[in-house]
Amino acid sequence: MTAPDQIDPRPIYRGATDWVTTLLRAVREDQHALPTPCDEFDVLALASHLVGTGGRIIAIAELGSPDSVPAISPDHDEDTYARLAERAQQTWADDALLDKPIAGPWGESTGRFALWAYANEALVHGWDLAVAIGQPSEADSALVEPTAAVFRQFLPAAARVPGVPFSAVVEPRAEAGPTERLANWSGRSSRDWV
Repeated sequence: MTAPDQIDPRPIYRGATDWVTTLLRAVREDQHALPTPCDEFDVLALASHLVGTGGRIIAIAELGSPDSVPAISPDHDEDTYARLAERAQQTWADDALLDKPIAGPWGESTGRFALWAYANEALVHGWDLAVAIGQPSEADSALVEPTAAVFRQFLPAAARVPGVPFSAVVEPRAEAGPTERLANWSGRSSRDWV
């Protein structure tokens, strides 16, 4: 079996961003001020952050660092997000970028890990957004399970500093699906949301 860190993350990232685009399309203006499971963001700020992540993964490939793009975009719409996701796919089409050293917000890693990190970001924040606006909150398990495997390997619960980059792992509900469990691994409590 191929180790998760050797799997090409580009199709996973693509599927995760397609799911998020669908969720962004479902956001109504009267939902913008709703809270989300991510304490930092209400729905509008979370949508703007998701768009920001789309720009940052492009900047990592093109410039070697996300620092030229704000983490929270002035845009929050699904069309901008979808355009950035498509551009990211084109930007990351070169296989050589996968193993190239890059500087991410978390420090130095490979391009491959950066794509896994941004797929994780899309899936976890997608879950945040979905539960906040009352949409189905489970992404395709074929996207979630390899992402979860990578993050369990590279961000074990025991090695975390509280809040950096995630809070402590939350014990999942017995009936939690894979996306909810990934959100729990990232420190999200789902008990008040689902």
